[in-house]
Amino acid sequence: MRIEKTNNHLNGVKCVVNTCHYHSDGDYCNAAKIEIQPRNASNTEETDCATFTPSMK
Repeated sequence: MRIEKTNNHLNGVKCVVNTCHYHSDGDYCNAAKIEIQPRNASNTEETDCATFTPSMK
């Protein structure tokens, strides 16, 4: 299921992945919500933004 892209920045979220559909100038995320996985991650390297969708630019 694709997450809605909004015109508002997701407060408190910085996203530098400029190849993401939800990336906005200034390193903001314009997804309506985000999901970080997996549930039992024990460090930063094990986490993943499941909301990431490649940009169609």
